[in-house]
Amino acid sequence: MTRKTRVLIMSTDGFEDSELYSPRQSLLDAGVRVTLASPGAAPIRGTVYNFETGHSPDSSETITPDMLIANVDVADYDALLLPGGVVNPDKLRLDGHAIEVIRAFNTAGKPVAAICHGPWLLVEADVLRGRKVTGWYSIRTDLKNAGATVEDKEVVVDGNLITSRMPTDIPAFTEAFVAALSA
Repeated sequence: MTRKTRVLIMSTDGFEDSELYSPRQSLLDAGVRVTLASPGAAPIRGTVYNFETGHSPDSSETITPDMLIANVDVADYDALLLPGGVVNPDKLRLDGHAIEVIRAFNTAGKPVAAICHGPWLLVEADVLRGRKVTGWYSIRTDLKNAGATVEDKEVVVDGNLITSRMPTDIPAFTEAFVAALSA
């Protein structure tokens, strides 16, 4: 991995804070050039999942996207990161540009990392047939129905796909993603 390594993060409102900020910071610390793309140019806001109550009532600070998803050129990036949260991937599943970006990264064999509810986007992009993945518990039936074999592990790597279940898996998720960038 060099300072020329470029990673695209796609997100919108409703991302899980730790699933965007923590991997993003680890990538920046490693010298990776990170770009955040969103459907719009306005700042986006995440949520903070509370493991004690099982709710996401707390809003986070906002982060301003660097570019619009509609303007992404996959050739400019080495890998794609898809944070979870319930709302974020559910909104992005309806964005045709986002789905095309995911398909293009996958077709090019570039690393695609998705955590928590983020694998919903892989379902929508129809890239899971015959693949091994993991994700948040409530989307596992969706993953299976999309043709994937679901494993209950903190991180599952199958070729270019890297998936994790939840925020507590972030260290293993980030480590696997960074390893894929270094390969």
